[in-house]
Amino acid sequence: MLLALIVHAVPALGGTVLPSTDAGMASAPLPNAFPAIPTAPVGAPNILLVLTDDVGFGAASAFGGPVPTPNLERLAQNGLRYNRFHTTAMCSPTRAALLTGRNHHAVGTGTLTDFALGAPGYDAMIPRSAATIARLLQDNGYNTAFFGKHHNIPKGPFSSSGPYDYFPTKLGFDHFFGFIGSDTDQWRPTLYRDTSRVIDEKPPSRILDQRLADEAIDWIHQQKAAAPDKPFFIYFAPGSAHTPHQAPADWIERFHGQFAQGWDKLRSETLERQKAMGLVPARTSLPRRPDYIPAWQNLSMEERAFQQRQMEVFAAQLAFQDAQFGRIVDELRRMGLNDNTLVIFIEGDNGPDSAASPAGAIGEATEIANRRLGLAEHGRQIDQLGGPRSHSNYSTGWALAMSTPFPYYKQIASHLGGTRNGAVFSWPSRITDRGMRSQYHHVIDVFPTILHAAGIKAPDIVDGVAQQPVDGIDMTYSFADPQAPDRRTTQYYEMLGNRALYDHGWLANTRPERKPWEMGFGADANVNLAPGYRWELYDLAADFNQTRDLAASQPAILARMRKAFDVEAARYKVFPINDRTDAARSGLSARAYVKPRSSYIFWGKDISLPSDVAPPITGRAFTLTADVIAGNGVIAALGSFMGGWSFGIEDGHPVVRHALTPLPEDLFRLAAPTVLQPGSTVRLSFDFDYDGGGYGKGGLVRIAVNGAPVAERRLERSLVVQEAPGETFDIGLDSGGPVNEAAGAPDRFTGEIRRLEVTPGPPGARRQ
Repeated sequence: MLLALIVHAVPALGGTVLPSTDAGMASAPLPNAFPAIPTAPVGAPNILLVLTDDVGFGAASAFGGPVPTPNLERLAQNGLRYNRFHTTAMCSPTRAALLTGRNHHAVGTGTLTDFALGAPGYDAMIPRSAATIARLLQDNGYNTAFFGKHHNIPKGPFSSSGPYDYFPTKLGFDHFFGFIGSDTDQWRPTLYRDTSRVIDEKPPSRILDQRLADEAIDWIHQQKAAAPDKPFFIYFAPGSAHTPHQAPADWIERFHGQFAQGWDKLRSETLERQKAMGLVPARTSLPRRPDYIPAWQNLSMEERAFQQRQMEVFAAQLAFQDAQFGRIVDELRRMGLNDNTLVIFIEGDNGPDSAASPAGAIGEATEIANRRLGLAEHGRQIDQLGGPRSHSNYSTGWALAMSTPFPYYKQIASHLGGTRNGAVFSWPSRITDRGMRSQYHHVIDVFPTILHAAGIKAPDIVDGVAQQPVDGIDMTYSFADPQAPDRRTTQYYEMLGNRALYDHGWLANTRPERKPWEMGFGADANVNLAPGYRWELYDLAADFNQTRDLAASQPAILARMRKAFDVEAARYKVFPINDRTDAARSGLSARAYVKPRSSYIFWGKDISLPSDVAPPITGRAFTLTADVIAGNGVIAALGSFMGGWSFGIEDGHPVVRHALTPLPEDLFRLAAPTVLQPGSTVRLSFDFDYDGGGYGKGGLVRIAVNGAPVAERRLERSLVVQEAPGETFDIGLDSGGPVNEAAGAPDRFTGEIRRLEVTPGPPGARRQ
């Protein structure tokens, strides 16, 4: 109270003279030369950068698609709609290119972090020589925040226990709330706040997209309360509509019966809308449907029912996502911030996801690696699609429809269905000539566009590190002139062997050799096919959507462009090109940095580890030994009901659970008849004696109490991968989606875990 009175009694510090307590000390003014702190240029806009996930060009109504996105449409009507905007065809690379303004190989992200290689263009480590747009804005007086998906942390030791070099808070963001990796369960997500795990103690009442929007709005309120004149930068990157496709039940019901026409007719309907909107030339025709996608009319009634429901769920998820984005924009308008806020909305970080195969999947990773389900099994899950018991992903047929009018989809960087995404820019106080923009642009162009809008020059040095050249081109030249000639005239593409070069209207590209759902687990393990790809040639000035191959009639142009691709590839560290996605490549970087141990020892509970640094217990023998003071709940768990292992005590009985898929026949439970008294000290052993002979094999599961065997049972087929990559290895709880659904998450262990040890056997083989 006294301090407050003194502060308010002194009108200004500059010339104030305070009495000295030392008669020999001369009175002097208080020093008032404080160090300057960065401030944004006068009039710098707030910036809202939105990047959605796995949304094809032909999905949202704002680009002629069947899914209503009224908030994106409203944004487009008050801004600019770009119909020749491009991404890299995959998640991590697009995000790295967006944040740095450099081509994805040039910043070590030639492909997903999951498929990193020990080569300069593929190590998944964004270099310090490519400071992010968030960092540059932060250094120039912006508050910065990130909500949603961050798929740019290298595999291996860069976990929740540090180092945090690649977490958003080390990449220029003051605050982060979201998830790490490719996806997470929308109902029971694995979340981080800054660098700390967020454990939901009970099932959330709000699906993740709503939580992300709530967090973003709350952050805006806090930021403007503390510093109303300071501009902000928000990177809003929801994980929808990436698998798992999940949405509130009432939103799914809104789309009931709306896709009964099937994917063939839906493609035609979408193309007609796109022509009417002026998004594509009137002469545009659809590319041929690949032979491996069946005609809708040839499907049985049972398969049509399942396929329709999958599309209804996807549509509900995308529409719900749009509604949450709309809430943020509405709040900016209510707060009077709309006019000087630059909103950049990129609808998709690549094309639509086709990896669930033409059959679709209730769990993409589960069905690729663990067990493919049949039509009857899919049919039994219809009522679960979109809810907490499903990780649905629609079929390749719907993916093709969502990329209308282009051929192919996500992963296929050689074709526009993988790289062409819709983009909308809005800045009411500066963008007044609204409408369509058809200049050729790439995701790397967003970085210099934001800097120009903010009045900031890209620095030559950040933290003493010389910055590599920015590859992007400022797009603001197109804001006021729809007829302005393209300033981006050349752009290379490469993703897992699929390659292309755009140059002054021409596109030379390879033909895909591997289907996206052929991931190399088991029998379809593939070798490097990159040298054997066949090349095609298209004149995009006359053939908007890549339908007429001119390679045979224009061999000289193709030869020139192939040489030009090699020049670009050498310049941006694209070599060596490798298209493998098998188990040997997946996690290669994690194995390089995290050396296998003969045993993993843990002390205490409430520990969560990313799978990269967790004890490996899939595709091999293992023994888990726990010294506990008995209680009830989970002692250790990996994965979820979609695919996982769980070890614990239920009503006093030691129990092992295993989920291969969420179907009842694929759920395994072994319970010991022994009843442990609460508070008793006991040593529990859970052992899996693996058959060997590769991944996914069976074996004998045993439980022992204080060294004495008490239960055993054979498991015929075991887990290869867990369904959700973000799921962790937990000790004393089961966070995210629980393996034991009946108990729910986190099902914390009520006793005490004194010591826990896991001893894994050799991968894919019997214990030696």
